[in-house]
Amino acid sequence: MKDNIKDLAAIVACILTAYFVANAATVEGALLYGIPAILFCAGVSFVVHWIVAIPSLITSSEKYFDFTGMIATLLVVSTAMIALFSSTQQISIRSIVVATFVSIWTLRLGTFLYKRIVKSGEDKRFREIKKSLPKFLMTWTLSALWVFLTTVNAITVIVLNQQGPLDLFFIAGSALWILGFAFEAIADKQKKSFSELTENKDKFITQGLWSISRHPNYFGEVILWLGIAVVSLPLLSGWQFVTLVSPVFVYLLLTKISGLPFLEDKAEKKWGSEKIYQDYKARTPILVPYFGKK
Repeated sequence: MKDNIKDLAAIVACILTAYFVANAATVEGALLYGIPAILFCAGVSFVVHWIVAIPSLITSSEKYFDFTGMIATLLVVSTAMIALFSSTQQISIRSIVVATFVSIWTLRLGTFLYKRIVKSGEDKRFREIKKSLPKFLMTWTLSALWVFLTTVNAITVIVLNQQGPLDLFFIAGSALWILGFAFEAIADKQKKSFSELTENKDKFITQGLWSISRHPNYFGEVILWLGIAVVSLPLLSGWQFVTLVSPVFVYLLLTKISGLPFLEDKAEKKWGSEKIYQDYKARTPILVPYFGKK
């Protein structure tokens, strides 16, 4: 009973957090159906997740969890663009590029994760979560908050829709995004190709980008959102700087909550007794790549 109350409280906390950040990020005059555009985007993320959560809760299935995140992200970006179109403003190149960046990222990652869960049949993180209905619902709500907090900096840039020449912040931020996206996509591709070879069953990858970082895909994820933040820096004012929570949130989520701790613990249990794995850990940084001599 106590755990159920905690889960319900967490759901309320997710909603309030999104509401606070959305109001902080509000762009004056940017409305959709009379509602501040960024707050509308937050609502879209939660509604989409809750709609898909209903059949998922009934069937106790996490199959569409990551796929829902992708759909929600696409709809959040689309909502921000619709707000611009409905305002009759000329759409800036900056808004189009940022919307394209986020859409490309979520389409690649979402389809990659969906194919992976279809192949494996389950997401092991949900084995215990699915045993509790409130906890399972809380997880879907947390994903809705994840989508919003991850994208809020980007959708703020989109809705601000600043006209004029592209500055050094835009160029530097775009370069960081391209670097991060390439790192994440290449790392995922290398690991997928490695794991598909029968001779590599139950082995860990130490090739390609995985030779300079134990989690190069996560490094790329952090860098690409940092790139969006750099693009946004000269555009934000007042409380809108709260939207810089996006890259910070991604970093903390991946390094402190659901990413590195889970994967590092899993790897240690599986290969911790092997000297070759301990040697790999000793010479390879956990996140930020090291290009020096081994």
